[in-house]
Amino acid sequence: ATAAPVSHPTPAKMEEKSPKIPASVPQFTNCPTMVVLVGLPARGKTYMSRKLTRYLNWIGTPTRVFNVGQYRRKAVQSYKNYEFFRQDNEEAMQIRRQCALAALKDVRNYLSSEEGQVAVFDATNTTRERRALILQFAKENRYKVLFIESICDDPAIIEENIKQVKLSSPDYKGRAQEEAVADFLKRIECYKATYEPLDEQLDSGLSYIKIFDVGSRYLANRVQGHIQSRIVYYLMNIHVTPRAIYLSRHGESQLNLRGRIGGDSGLSPRGQQYAQALAEFIRSQRIRELKVWTSHMKRTIETAEALGVPYEQWKALNEIDAGVCEEMTYEEIQERYPYEFALRDQDKYRYRYPKGESYEDLVQRLEPVIMELERQENVLVICHQAVMRCLLAYFLDKSADELPYLKCPLHTVLKLTPVAYGERGGLKTTTRPPPQNTRPPPRPPPLPPH
Repeated sequence: ATAAPVSHPTPAKMEEKSPKIPASVPQFTNCPTMVVLVGLPARGKTYMSRKLTRYLNWIGTPTRVFNVGQYRRKAVQSYKNYEFFRQDNEEAMQIRRQCALAALKDVRNYLSSEEGQVAVFDATNTTRERRALILQFAKENRYKVLFIESICDDPAIIEENIKQVKLSSPDYKGRAQEEAVADFLKRIECYKATYEPLDEQLDSGLSYIKIFDVGSRYLANRVQGHIQSRIVYYLMNIHVTPRAIYLSRHGESQLNLRGRIGGDSGLSPRGQQYAQALAEFIRSQRIRELKVWTSHMKRTIETAEALGVPYEQWKALNEIDAGVCEEMTYEEIQERYPYEFALRDQDKYRYRYPKGESYEDLVQRLEPVIMELERQENVLVICHQAVMRCLLAYFLDKSADELPYLKCPLHTVLKLTPVAYGERGGLKTTTRPPPQNTRPPPRPPPLPPH
């Protein structure tokens, strides 16, 4: 629905201070959002696009990246050199414009026909003309727009980005590194010739965030609504410093031995052995300024105690609450609550235990943990199976359907190393596949009070 304009008498002095919103800026509510990247090449735009998309999908907001560079590579099969990006290359300019229009057409299909909520338009978008085209497109289709401009003048950061990301691009396949770097730097110069950054005066009516030197400073303007606020908050927490995240479940617990879920039991003798082995492994890694996090439950705390270092307890890291099924075996649940057992097989991600939680609930509970993990450097998280599955799904970009079946065995450490296009880390699916027959039996009488 559109917000009807309301006229209020305003003193002249107040009018002068109020930002003038261009007629091209859509002012809709409850409508999809376009996130539009802005900036010269090698400024981390694709890195931010992919991380942001992964985060929004993880919290349940359907999001997709539209990288215009991929459209260009389909249109032009063989890249020769930087001259394709010269502003006086009229044929190439026309191809690039057509690629942008093709990407916008796909954005419209995704947001208007496929029930997407956020489209991330990943391109340089360095001219006011191109941004005006996007704003007009958004207005015609009733989309909100948030610009993200990445500004970086640090030669060391730019060079590292070129070497780490751009040289692996299909554009430079089979080329010597020195030749590729030289060509890419000339490509950047082609864009610099016509680069028009977002302007605090001219663009005061737009929603945007400027990110300087990979997060050393931020400038946000007219951030509107829930989605834009979450996006800006997320972007202000991520960083690109090399680091490692270690994930481990607690050592085997007394209830694990008996095949019972949940509860708050201590470690079994074998679990205590794992705690010692984990401590030896962590010491052998010689990890700089490692932080250790646990849940509030005995089995994670006892596992961390063996490390002999300070640790931080997070209630948000507690295991999923199984409600009335706490400390029961799966066989007992199937026998006592067959309808609930079948419902869980039908949709394990969204199924909520009676008086307990679902994986979907757990993801929402873990969002502050993800934000803090993005801010930190080296961290060891000692947690529980369902919690570890949720964290892994975020870092490895797994869907809600895949999440509940990720394999997180006891007595195993997983090391994740964030890189430009995701996280390095081993992953296998669970040995228990999603069930095929998911039709629940007739509903039984309501559960008794507990």
